[in-house]
Amino acid sequence: MDFTENQIQRYARHILLNDVGGVGQARLLQSKVLVIGAGGLGSPVILYLAAAGVGTIGVIDDDVVELSNLQRQIVHTTASVGMAKVESARQTIEAINPDIKLVAHRERMTAANALDLISSYDLVADGCDNFETRFLVNDACYFARKPLVSAAILRFDGQLYTFRPNDKDDDGNPLPCYRCLFREAPPPGQIPTCAEAGVLGALCGTVGSLQATEVIKELIGIGDSLAGSILIYEGLATEFRKIKVKADPGCPLCGEQPSITDLSSHRH
Repeated sequence: MDFTENQIQRYARHILLNDVGGVGQARLLQSKVLVIGAGGLGSPVILYLAAAGVGTIGVIDDDVVELSNLQRQIVHTTASVGMAKVESARQTIEAINPDIKLVAHRERMTAANALDLISSYDLVADGCDNFETRFLVNDACYFARKPLVSAAILRFDGQLYTFRPNDKDDDGNPLPCYRCLFREAPPPGQIPTCAEAGVLGALCGTVGSLQATEVIKELIGIGDSLAGSILIYEGLATEFRKIKVKADPGCPLCGEQPSITDLSSHRH
């Protein structure tokens, strides 16, 4: 594709990178990413993907901006309080980069809409705050054959994953999905939410920025994919750990004898 003069100036620091260049930047402009949630993680992801020139960014969130969100949800401003989060995000993105199309999905991700929504995008970035949605998104991405970059945060710690269970690693081994690591959601109330236990605002920026980096790497096809590993960040200790994980042959979704063959188990 041919860049305009404004685009050449805007994306100059990307184009200078040997691993990105004009070809990589063109891929970003032609890419479509669905971001689950416009909250603590979704905010930095949305901001950096828009600044990077990801051409279409879908954002799904049915919530409105509250004052307590602003400590970490940096895509929103004080003037956005009471506004739908997807509309607040749209206004911010339009001010950052008019090249970008933000598609606002003011709804919840459900078994009824998940496959249609996800199938319209190249990749999904999940920053949701509940296990029900996390497992649904994992299953829907598997059936839609879409890569998933997922992150989770609580208090001072974060985790980051890339899931491509439809693909194999360099040795020909299948790559894991979320259920290979965590078979099913924990019982309600066993693990507190950020609303119950708290979260350091800046931690969301740290993990969300890492998540955006992994999304961009997957879209362009550069570097080492995080698929097959978990990245763990302990904020108070300032420690990163990268742990290798394998596909589970007994996984109910992507294993050798799957018991989950559609999204019907997510219907209530």
